[in-house]
Amino acid sequence: MIAPFSLDRSQPAPIYRQLYQRFRESIADGRLRPGDRVPAVRALAAQLNLARGTVEAAYQLLMGEGYLIARGAAGTIVTPQLAAVSSAVLHAPTVAMQYQSNHCGALPLALQMGLPALDAFPRKLWTRLAGRQLRQAGLEGLVYPDPCGHAPLRAAIATYLGIARGITCRPEQVFVCAGYRACLDLISHTLMRPGDSCWLEEPGYFMARNALLEAGAQLVPVPVDDQGLDVAQGIARCPDARFAVVTPTHQSPLGVSLSLPRRLALLDWANRQGSWIIEDDYDSEYRYQGSPLPALKSLDQQGRVLYTGTFSKVLFPGLRLAYLVVPAAQSEAFARQADRLHNHCPQLLQATVSAFLVEGHFARHLKKMRALYARRRQWLVEALQQQFGERLLINPQAGGMHLIAGLREGDDVALAQRARAIGIAVEPLSQWYLEARPRHGLVLGFTNIASAEQAATMALRLAQVF
Repeated sequence: MIAPFSLDRSQPAPIYRQLYQRFRESIADGRLRPGDRVPAVRALAAQLNLARGTVEAAYQLLMGEGYLIARGAAGTIVTPQLAAVSSAVLHAPTVAMQYQSNHCGALPLALQMGLPALDAFPRKLWTRLAGRQLRQAGLEGLVYPDPCGHAPLRAAIATYLGIARGITCRPEQVFVCAGYRACLDLISHTLMRPGDSCWLEEPGYFMARNALLEAGAQLVPVPVDDQGLDVAQGIARCPDARFAVVTPTHQSPLGVSLSLPRRLALLDWANRQGSWIIEDDYDSEYRYQGSPLPALKSLDQQGRVLYTGTFSKVLFPGLRLAYLVVPAAQSEAFARQADRLHNHCPQLLQATVSAFLVEGHFARHLKKMRALYARRRQWLVEALQQQFGERLLINPQAGGMHLIAGLREGDDVALAQRARAIGIAVEPLSQWYLEARPRHGLVLGFTNIASAEQAATMALRLAQVF
């Protein structure tokens, strides 16, 4: 691609010559590489608001000197055998990119957590549904979308939550957001004040921790045991906190469930203090022993729970679709903020998810995934036990999409770094702690293990880094 071109009629060189020189510079510094296709004469003339003859003169000069080759109907390309040419123009030195983002668009690594089984997603069905939405979309598909979310999707989510999670809500209480982080942003802009105290599970989800810190919250780590968040400890440490962020169905990352007495104690505290509970129900659909637990929100009688769920971990992460259910009394305040922030969720994806829900595909997909994940989890547990024996402490919880393998000895951060160097993306458990003396272990995703043989291979490769 050539750099942005602007006319400079004060130069003695004619316009076609300036355009010719810009192409030479782009080839010289690598922005146009051998074999790259260049814009058609008509298209470039329209883009730069030039006469076609001006662009054609520049192209003829470049072809005459061997920089470009015309390929007829295939278009015009940079000569494939062209060596780099020197340019009199000085260019700024290229700076190497050092920052590594959490999500870079690459395919997932082995044992990476937080991902559904990408190989089992019904892509043909999804493509058919999306194509139908495109064909049937009228003018409503061309206007600015509702910042609170696509109305049919909000209604479908409300119906699904009422049946599957025991949550009674109206579509007006449902807000569609671009991922869980966007749900937290909407909450913080609507209800949170800088300096508000917030209980956070210890260990707890680091993405929520980072989002809350950026919103100006004062985090209060509250320990988690085999019954989930220790509510009594939270009250002792900060009784007047305005928020509590919890993962009651499958605690992230330990996988334990918040017991009923503690659920009731947490709601009682929020009711008395006028505090808000943010419930992250990120993978409640996947429980392999008994029936799925009801949501904490289903017990909320006084409207203190802000419920969040996501399609990214159930369908595929490229959706970037999550949802937030707020108390009816807060719907207007959240709608006002949603209108200011916008949800940045493409209308086509929202409409396709709506059809996926309404037509029953979502329920069938969940049933299939529960059976598949139970099998894949067992493959990984057996492979790790066979390879490591008692060196790893593995206690599969009732549900979830990852395993915790506790270490009897060793540094989990160093082990995780060595594992990533050979393409295995396990996470160190110690980095999920904010203040307490951390437990050392590895967090391993099992959802993309395709066979028992692959699980055995991954366990063997992981053993090599110990």
